[in-house]
Amino acid sequence: MSQVHLSEQEQIRREKLARLQQAGVDPYPAPLYPVTHYSADIKEQFSEENKDRFASVCVAGRVMSINDKGKVFFIKLQDSKGIIQLYVRRDDICPGEDKSFWDNLIKHGLDLGDFIGSTGFVFVTKTGETSVHAQTLVLLAKSLKPLPVTKRDEEGNVFDAVTDPEFRYRQRYADLVINPEVKQVFEKRTKLINTIREFLNAQGALEVDTPVLQAIPGGAAARPFITHHNALDVPFYLRIANELYLKRLIVGGFDWVYEFSRNFRNEGMDRTHNPEFTVLEWYTAYKDYLWMMEVTEQLIEKIAIALHGTTDVPLGDRTINFKAPFKRISIHDAIKENTGIDVSEMDEAGLRETCKQLKIDVPGNIGKGKLIDEIFGATSEHKYIQPTFIIDYPVEMSPLTKKHRSKAGLVERFELMVNGKEIANAYTELNDPIDQRERFEEQLKLMERGDEEAMFIDHDFLRALEYGMPPTSGIGIGIDRLCMLMTNQPSIQDVLLFPQMRPENFG
Repeated sequence: MSQVHLSEQEQIRREKLARLQQAGVDPYPAPLYPVTHYSADIKEQFSEENKDRFASVCVAGRVMSINDKGKVFFIKLQDSKGIIQLYVRRDDICPGEDKSFWDNLIKHGLDLGDFIGSTGFVFVTKTGETSVHAQTLVLLAKSLKPLPVTKRDEEGNVFDAVTDPEFRYRQRYADLVINPEVKQVFEKRTKLINTIREFLNAQGALEVDTPVLQAIPGGAAARPFITHHNALDVPFYLRIANELYLKRLIVGGFDWVYEFSRNFRNEGMDRTHNPEFTVLEWYTAYKDYLWMMEVTEQLIEKIAIALHGTTDVPLGDRTINFKAPFKRISIHDAIKENTGIDVSEMDEAGLRETCKQLKIDVPGNIGKGKLIDEIFGATSEHKYIQPTFIIDYPVEMSPLTKKHRSKAGLVERFELMVNGKEIANAYTELNDPIDQRERFEEQLKLMERGDEEAMFIDHDFLRALEYGMPPTSGIGIGIDRLCMLMTNQPSIQDVLLFPQMRPENFG
């Protein structure tokens, strides 16, 4: 067994553990413990009029504070719903002459962070605090590592929380204990996802699963993670998107399919990007991007109301209003609105000169579509705070999108911008297999120029299209970014339970 460096406090806890074991106290007993009540429920429901309902309760949780009054202990117990006080009296716990259990466990063996269980009855103390009068107490799990120092008031509320992001993201398990409000973010995340499922299921959509390991990393312009399949002796890629598989299902006869897709992109990390992230994608036959905008508005509005009871959602020092309908503006008009420059008729040389004028540094190996994207990102994207659909993109930016029915050189696409960031991307899907092959070939040329995010040619997907795909609209919604907006969090790491970080050195 490798040597583990122990702090002085950790060493003391291990010594307590040994003494408890010698005294016959099992520090890690069998897991079954018949909890009947939780802290928040007790506090909300108990009264003198209904105290008979609380004459026998069984609670369990983590010890967050100990107030030693000699023959009486006041213990703050944190369970999954909050904090409740235990009133622990020696003569109740050890009614006979033998007080060894009290001395071994309560007096000298109990630490902050330990899990305990207790049975007793609910009452209100002289100071007016609803508490559990303990009649039995059992150690359920001994904590060998002290919780990070934090301060709480008499109600157990944190007022000096640990805020170091490095600690919080690496040790999320400890973060959740000492900063209980963090748990609410992830409860809201689950509620957000459930709201989406309910909305889509109610309209007849079918949830499906598609491969994470893919022979071709298709469906987006991104740099993939590469792995190796030993049995087949071929390279595989972690998916960057699930789009092409979902569209295969539309070819196969499904009218509306969706998936919460865990995607992986081997790119940069910042407060809105994580290499592993979750996207909702859905595809609906016989619909277009105009229909998709209306449904997206309805869904986002419904999420805001489900989480906040209103369409006005606080975000930092701003309020975002998710009341439909949202503003709509073409990407060319958005650039013109923010720079005064009309890029709609420019060729690649003109766009490069515009980038130079605007002091936008761009690589030499990207084409016309990426140049327009760079101009929009540098000059315009961050200015759309309230929900705004940026629509009608150049064909070069969107190799999977149907050409615009009335505007040459454009495609039927939108991105939903909120607080200066994209949270959704949608198309009227390209279903012409010949056009699609030509678009893929253009992407191959960009790849040959050194564009690491250019798309591969997916020959199987082209074969599927040749069987025929009905008119279809599809969308991808960034669940992590949407969760950031709906829970007022400044960083994507704050809405991921375990964000990627550089590995620690435990040597």
